[in-house]
Amino acid sequence: MGDTIKDRTYDVIVIGSGISGGWAAKEFCEKGLKTLVLERGRDVQHIKDYPTTNKMPWEFTLRGNLPLDVREANPVVSKCYAFGEATTQFFVKDKEHPYVQEKPFDWIRGYQVGGKSLLWARQTQRWSPYDFEGPARDGFAVDWPIRYEDIAPWYSYVEKFAGIAGDKDGLPHLPDGEFLPGFPLNVVEKYFKQSVEKAYKDRYVISGRCAHLSQPQPVHLEQGRAKCQNRTLCERGCPFGGYFSSNASTIPWAAKTGNLTLRPNSVVHSIIYDEQKGKATGVKVIDNNTKDAIDFYAKVIFVNAAALNTNLILLNSTSHRFPNGLGNDSGVLGKYVAFHLYRARVSGEYEGAGEFTTDGRRPTSGYIPRFRNVFRQETDFLRGYAAGFGAYRNEESSKDGFGMPLKQSLLNPKLQSWKVGSHMMGETIPKETNFVSLDSKKDDWGMPLLKVNIDYDDNDEKMIRDYMAQMTEMFEKAGFINVKAYDSKQAPGLDIHEMGGVRMGRDPKTSLLNKWHQMHLCKNVFVTDGASMTSTSTQNPSLTYMAFSARAANYAVEELKKGNL
Repeated sequence: MGDTIKDRTYDVIVIGSGISGGWAAKEFCEKGLKTLVLERGRDVQHIKDYPTTNKMPWEFTLRGNLPLDVREANPVVSKCYAFGEATTQFFVKDKEHPYVQEKPFDWIRGYQVGGKSLLWARQTQRWSPYDFEGPARDGFAVDWPIRYEDIAPWYSYVEKFAGIAGDKDGLPHLPDGEFLPGFPLNVVEKYFKQSVEKAYKDRYVISGRCAHLSQPQPVHLEQGRAKCQNRTLCERGCPFGGYFSSNASTIPWAAKTGNLTLRPNSVVHSIIYDEQKGKATGVKVIDNNTKDAIDFYAKVIFVNAAALNTNLILLNSTSHRFPNGLGNDSGVLGKYVAFHLYRARVSGEYEGAGEFTTDGRRPTSGYIPRFRNVFRQETDFLRGYAAGFGAYRNEESSKDGFGMPLKQSLLNPKLQSWKVGSHMMGETIPKETNFVSLDSKKDDWGMPLLKVNIDYDDNDEKMIRDYMAQMTEMFEKAGFINVKAYDSKQAPGLDIHEMGGVRMGRDPKTSLLNKWHQMHLCKNVFVTDGASMTSTSTQNPSLTYMAFSARAANYAVEELKKGNL
């Protein structure tokens, strides 16, 4: 990399290489723009840098478990379901990247090329018209400056490239997409589906749509990806590219154009604002290894550092014009952060279907789309929740006796009855009191530590009670026994769906971004990751980030051509 300003000047800078940053890079590179992608973590190349992907269980020293000292050194990240002996290389360790919890918040991060796209749960449900209309109708947050119709063609665009498996379910509140064949429900999940749809007019159980190549199309083969093998070892990185990640898909695609410069180990300090020009001119980077500061320049800057880090970068981007953070005349930067509510679960057993068991694995489960307050307000809380649902059978060996009878028992396990389980995914309401800000303490790169002040509220508690009551009723109507409801009381953050802080809106007084994800007050800076979300809906958000990123990048290319940026 050269030392002159010219050597450090590009058409576009994309900050972050995760799901949204990877999509932005793909779009810009395909359109012929010289694009610099800055990633604070190390390089991870598809296949080459998945060290555990093909290991057998016995090849792990602790059979996949974590030693006590690793768990104790990582009290936050070790709460994550995907953090184990096979995946530690893709997670941020707590001590290395501290933050300030003014209220308990479990911040799960993956600092590497590809970000958390290597680790996500790959669930890809579209938002519906009711989700984008929610704030205007229900009176929380601010009105979304876009509607489903604006995003629908972009959902189709990214679905075809990423590869989404799902069924055409024909539900107005969970629109169908461009699907590869869905993964079937098992016999007990199908039974529950029939039971629910017979007992309720407005409740459905479907196969969860997921970013897996159940039947690759030419565009996927062209990416060098192959059919999902149902290994369900996804968090190790998939050597087949069977699921969508930046590493397997968008970044190699962008690199193939010759227009991509990928710079790992680049901690973004701030965005450089030029008072005379009235726009951003570049990005200040701290080299991860040397700790030296380097400036890079571009006409357009996309901020895709993941929701809370995007807030951190913008809050740290101060100037004479913007003393409180880039574009932050309104004072709402860092505020109205929301997340998904994952605290509650319901479990039970089913004594039927004894002649069946499951065979093999699959990368998804059943999904129950939101059914509360969809078409009208009908409860004492705002919005609602979706839910996961799954059924499985375990084998158990009797450990009674000794000698040959014990050996025979251990060698001939018996199937237990079916276990069923559900977890909630609730929509939380963005509030000014849920916010992030900068601490006076700095990290090793000279960046202020992020202070997180996020909590549950009364609406969340009512929603949890309703989910438990409704799911218990649905389980009991299906004849499930030993039905138990459970509240984990986990802190916010463990859902790993934090959103907001740099929200979209129509009015610069109450929002940071317009309908194109463009900063109201700094037109050549765009935010298309979770930070841009005005509200959260109940669906897993990554598919929406992909659609937003592709749409905004294409708009930015058009604006560049017109000379508007």
